Amino acid sequence: MIISEILSPDAILTSIKASSKKRVLQEISVGISNIYGLEQTKVFLALQEREKLGPTGMGHGVAIPHARINSISSIKGVFAKLINPLDFGSMDSQNVDLIFVLIAPHESGANHLKALAKVSRILRNKSTCEKLRSTIDKSALYSILTTDEEIQAA
Repeated sequence: MIISEILSPDAILTSIKASSKKRVLQEISVGISNIYGLEQTKVFLALQEREKLGPTGMGHGVAIPHARINSISSIKGVFAKLINPLDFGSMDSQNVDLIFVLIAPHESGANHLKALAKVSRILRNKSTCEKLRSTIDKSALYSILTTDEEIQAA
């Protein structure tokens, strides 16, 4: 699985300013609704339910919120940068400023896990995160997320 299969160039949200994890998830849900045509409320509630199971902050300022919903036929992703880092319950207690949201169909099974693993692998790379933090240009962010995976796969 490659990121460009789940992340479209217009699914990059920059300069999100929110005061809480809930508000960030609401804003991202609106973005997902606008980009992929999914119902904003369903996306938000699914992300909230997943967060109740345990925080999706993976440390080093990165979170990967993810959820499954019925009204989607393939895995979709959205990358977001926050202006002000927020607490996402990461084990290292570091606030989050880079977020990659995955929305998957209920029946996606192993593909959902593969997508999570791929995104996690990319965002664990310190150099990649530094590059992501250094720009707010959407095309540059998309390129960083999709090019680094090709280099790593080679």
